[in-house]
Amino acid sequence: MKRTAPAETHFLEEDEVEDLMRALPRAGRLSLRDRALVLFLYNTGARVQEVADLRVEHLDLGEQPLVRLHGKGDKWRTCPLWQRTAVFLRALIASLQPPATPSTPVFSAHGRPLSRFGIYKIVRRHCSQLDDHGTARRVTPHIFRHTAAVHLVEAGVDVNVIRGWLGHADLSTTNRYAEINTKAKLAALRSAEPPGSSAEPRTVPIWRSDESLLKWLDSL
Repeated sequence: MKRTAPAETHFLEEDEVEDLMRALPRAGRLSLRDRALVLFLYNTGARVQEVADLRVEHLDLGEQPLVRLHGKGDKWRTCPLWQRTAVFLRALIASLQPPATPSTPVFSAHGRPLSRFGIYKIVRRHCSQLDDHGTARRVTPHIFRHTAAVHLVEAGVDVNVIRGWLGHADLSTTNRYAEINTKAKLAALRSAEPPGSSAEPRTVPIWRSDESLLKWLDSL
């Protein structure tokens, strides 16, 4: 089979995430759920099915908040939660009617757990303004998984820790985020070069402009 280049991995910059969180609705029946959902996706890098399967009993919102996620291959993993995420989740669970039990879905609509498509629709509704048509970037729940990974790399988190955080079976899958980060830094470095400092392709070999070298060659 012919090999093709892997699809480009898109992600959000930190300022884009902050702008998004500030722009999310703060009033209305579903505003708390949607804010908690977007922040949870970014915090954990969870797959959309893992979010759909999340139940109250999978959360520990104590002094050191964390979540247990049920991922691919019937494997469980534990991810730490920011205090900011925990605050939203506590408020969301406290607002559920009827009152939440251990088996209550954390993210729901009309008393039923959100489906993968339901989560996708919520993200698209709030994030469509972040689409970048120049790069064909379309913000979906999975973009937040890439975003979490890249931002962890930028923060200096060990790649093996990120592997466990995201639930990757193969370390090479995680390593690509380090490669993305390196490419982004190189591109930023080039764009920030002072005018005239970039190395231009030479049409004349450098030795031809070295007069002492040319004289020495002539004397041979």
